[in-house]
Amino acid sequence: MNASTDPRLRELRLLRRVRDRIDRDYAQPLDVQALANGVHLSSGHLSRAFKAAYGESPYSYLMTRRIERAMTLLRRGDLSVTEVCFAVGCSSLGTFSTRFSELVGMSPSTYRRRAAEDARGIPHCVAKQIMRPIRNREVAPEQSV
Repeated sequence: MNASTDPRLRELRLLRRVRDRIDRDYAQPLDVQALANGVHLSSGHLSRAFKAAYGESPYSYLMTRRIERAMTLLRRGDLSVTEVCFAVGCSSLGTFSTRFSELVGMSPSTYRRRAAEDARGIPHCVAKQIMRPIRNREVAPEQSV
């Protein structure tokens, strides 16, 4: 079986298209059904396959991208938390704040205030790397060492 007919490789290409669409269109209204329709898969199959390939559900991946972008906008300091929420594609300030707090460990307004203080004098390209959100499950093994 060659690479073009291997069903596993075909599915991985479809999953990469979904991931690329999330990365590109994170600020657009996206849901699992719309993502699945775009690659002609059922939403349940897409969710299971995406999680197996990337370690998190498509929705979780989307929210992580949105929070990463929100962190950048909050560090700039020229937008309110509400403006940032809508700019990254979230339609609920409550859901945005809850998810932000889960991923970053503090509320968006606290992050905005601290980021302004912490990033003083640090080049933007360095700040982007060191202030990237890290899921708790990724941090846990390092903390136990």
